[in-house]
Amino acid sequence: MPLPIPTSRNAIEDIQRARKRVAVEQARRARFFAGKLDDIDLDRLDDWEEWSKIPILEKEDLRALTPTAFMSDFCVAPRSDIAELWRSGGSTGVPLFYPRTYEDMKYALLSFERAFDCAGMGREGIAHVSFPLGIHPVGQVFARVAQSLGVGVNWAGSGASTPSAAQVQLIDYLKPNIWLGMCSFAIHLANLAEAQGIDLAAGSVEHMMSAAEPLSDAKREKIERSWGARMHDGFGMTEAGLMGTESTLHDGLHIWTDMYYIEVLDPDSGQPVDDGEVGTLIVTPLWTNNATPFIRWNSGDLVTYHAEGGVDSEYAVFPMIRHSHRTTGFFKVRGVNIGHPEFEDFMFRIAPVNDFKCEAVFDGSLDQLQVSIEVRRSADAASVTREVREKVKNTFEVTPEVIVLETGTLAREFEGAVKAPRFVDKRSEQ
Repeated sequence: MPLPIPTSRNAIEDIQRARKRVAVEQARRARFFAGKLDDIDLDRLDDWEEWSKIPILEKEDLRALTPTAFMSDFCVAPRSDIAELWRSGGSTGVPLFYPRTYEDMKYALLSFERAFDCAGMGREGIAHVSFPLGIHPVGQVFARVAQSLGVGVNWAGSGASTPSAAQVQLIDYLKPNIWLGMCSFAIHLANLAEAQGIDLAAGSVEHMMSAAEPLSDAKREKIERSWGARMHDGFGMTEAGLMGTESTLHDGLHIWTDMYYIEVLDPDSGQPVDDGEVGTLIVTPLWTNNATPFIRWNSGDLVTYHAEGGVDSEYAVFPMIRHSHRTTGFFKVRGVNIGHPEFEDFMFRIAPVNDFKCEAVFDGSLDQLQVSIEVRRSADAASVTREVREKVKNTFEVTPEVIVLETGTLAREFEGAVKAPRFVDKRSEQ
């Protein structure tokens, strides 16, 4: 491995001390940072007052660049050094493609390799990869790393690459012991399996790993109940790599801080927050910066920092973060705010409900909350309908209209979507 796991926190600090200097030197090579880093004392980067002089790099700063300007002004590697390009994860404006050099890729691959060991997924068997493949890096990098570790791979991709119904059948036929994909797609496949009469919980998959979207406790519980497997959370970004994963204890995301220097800052003051306090995650890649010199990148994630986890393994040397899962979207129905993440967790905890869709509609006189559900085959639809109506009313103070759909309806509707569109506000269309 190009970078063995450090044996102590002091060893991590030594690596950070050396590589933070390299990160600043790399950024100074880019025209984008011209005049912004000239007064930074490279010998005092461990001093917070000095390090904090480096301006935080915001997503809006990059969105202001055209793809041509990004390549000429931000990127610093010659074309002959480029091994591949990773599509940016943002959905606003024209997507950027981040060059990764051959040197970058050694460490990018290592960051994914650590995930298998930290999560206890093992290095044998077959992995079914349902992450999108192609210009989105996570799927193809996970697949390549799995093979390098001795794990066979079914390169299925998302539903756009291999139809979801076919993926359920492949999982049933090929009996993989590892599944890799986004947690919303795991729920989608479980619902399709239910419609096909396939019991995933009695199947072969033992370990699952999700990334690229939040994994709440309620989602985890539903997935593990449906698949009969352990779900592990991973965390990364195209600006850096796969930055960390959960250990076998699932008590937080261990971040490879010998590869990525992180700060958790108060969103208003920009000062570091105490352990356990919610702050904005700021990231500086220490090794994957040979082409794209990201430095003090504002990831937009709201997290808490925890110096210690409970795992007793070599990965205990790494600190943890936990996502705060603050509400990012909501409906206001008859004066009541209904947070999408909160409502999603609420619905996934109702065991007889396989899947759901929530819509805000206008019936000609009043705004209404319309909840469409699919019911587990062994459950009584009428009693589940009453349960959903009463629990929504008691929890969110809005009485919904509950519609029971035929099993498989939502799976067909969501097919092809990267993330299932479970929340739709139709009032602007009515």
